[in-house]
Amino acid sequence: MTEKTRWLLLLCTAQLFIMLVFINYSAVLPLLKAEWGMNNTMAGSVFSVYQLGYIASGVILSALTDRLNTRNIFIASALWSGTANLLFALFAHDYLSALVLRALTGIGMGGTYMPGLKLVAERFEPSKRGRAVGIYVGSLVLGASLSLAVTGAIASVATWRTAFVACSGGVYAGTLLSLAVFRGYRPPVHGRPDQSFQKEIVRNKPAFLMILAYGAHMWEMYGMRSWLAPFFVALLVGHGTPRGTATGWASTAAAVIIGVGAVASPLTGTLSDRLGRTRTISLVMTASGLISFTFGWLVNASPAAAVVIGLAYGYLIVAESPVFSTGLTELVAPAYLGAAMGLQSLVGYSLAMISPTVFGWALDLCRGWEPVPGVSGDWGIAFATAGAGAVAGPLFMAWLRRCPEAVRMAGGRK
Repeated sequence: MTEKTRWLLLLCTAQLFIMLVFINYSAVLPLLKAEWGMNNTMAGSVFSVYQLGYIASGVILSALTDRLNTRNIFIASALWSGTANLLFALFAHDYLSALVLRALTGIGMGGTYMPGLKLVAERFEPSKRGRAVGIYVGSLVLGASLSLAVTGAIASVATWRTAFVACSGGVYAGTLLSLAVFRGYRPPVHGRPDQSFQKEIVRNKPAFLMILAYGAHMWEMYGMRSWLAPFFVALLVGHGTPRGTATGWASTAAAVIIGVGAVASPLTGTLSDRLGRTRTISLVMTASGLISFTFGWLVNASPAAAVVIGLAYGYLIVAESPVFSTGLTELVAPAYLGAAMGLQSLVGYSLAMISPTVFGWALDLCRGWEPVPGVSGDWGIAFATAGAGAVAGPLFMAWLRRCPEAVRMAGGRK
């Protein structure tokens, strides 16, 4: 095992623990809805405000990695995230307090994901970058899966507050591991190109199209992720399972489905090194979109069928994530990479913030609707709102492939 590989695995392990607070809210969402009297739109907005917090810090902190030491930003942000989640466990008691404390947790997460991604891009040359970024993103996906599994398991035998405290403990453990990641770290120094930020990024058509497609991907993925566990609760309750038991099983099912993406990310990242970034993205998003438009209707099917199709869904919906980030590193100058990632965060997480609320709104709007007697249509329509993003992504990639400058900047790989 090479030194670079050992370093990458250590970073991934640290992020695995830090991610335990990522979607732990979704694991206990049905419990909090009942405890605090929230409707689906309100419940979705608590998830969305987490993305707002991420955007508020992610855009600024990602750009600051071009000028400040990434080590300090990463460690401080991880500590903030764990502490804000701990405050949620201790003091959240209604919809308003949940909004505030969940937004604070998102602020902390904004300073770990993209700065970590920049570290990987700096360490690995373009020919191996897709695989390396894929492994890194895979660890984040696995961490998100564990966030659901750990929270759901502890909440089913104790309380949701106990589960949140345990997740914060995991974040603190990941922060300690990150100290070893940054041992001897020296930020690389890049000369500033003659072009301005606006011309290098905003008016860089290939890079901006890649960012827009990433936003479409985030719309689909976060609409699905935020409501996957509640979907399984509804399915199991519909089959006669008590709600408390259904919550534990639903979190496990959602965790396994999301966790499949940990395998998908490195495989797809490696594939994009050979097939090209835009072609890989288009193929994967088309396939995931087909499932988005059909998955919600499985609320009327057997739990086994939903899990089997869900595994394919979980694989595809996250598979192209590392390809967007890798592609962006090849389309902007290294001196502006942090700023470009900040803009990517702004676009991607803005849409990720809106999507869960739109999903919940669709559930409320279509509640009780049966297109055919005995067939519930609310979840089918709600998941279709997530699928709208999968339609837009391949269109942006087709546009990007027509840009001659994209071939030159990405070394001939489209």
